[in-house]
Amino acid sequence: MGLISKRKNKKYSYKPRHYEFDGDGSPFAMGHKFDQFRTTVGENKGLKGKFKTAMADLKKSDKNANLRLLVIIALLVLVFLFIIGFDLSIFYA
Repeated sequence: MGLISKRKNKKYSYKPRHYEFDGDGSPFAMGHKFDQFRTTVGENKGLKGKFKTAMADLKKSDKNANLRLLVIIALLVLVFLFIIGFDLSIFYA
């Protein structure tokens, strides 16, 4: 123990005995198991890049799923309009 120099921390190399990886990468790396399949995870793009990626995913996705989503949204809007008492007679002459 020196009075002038600061005490140095003890160092040791810790290698875990059991972990999921078979020697590939760090066992302490945190990542979701589906990150490799996502297009939105990765480098931080700007707003334009995020929008382009979202549009590409939308075009690539299943057409039946898109139609189903539109039908669900339309039904929810109609239920909301019915609950608030919206009068549809303003659209008729």
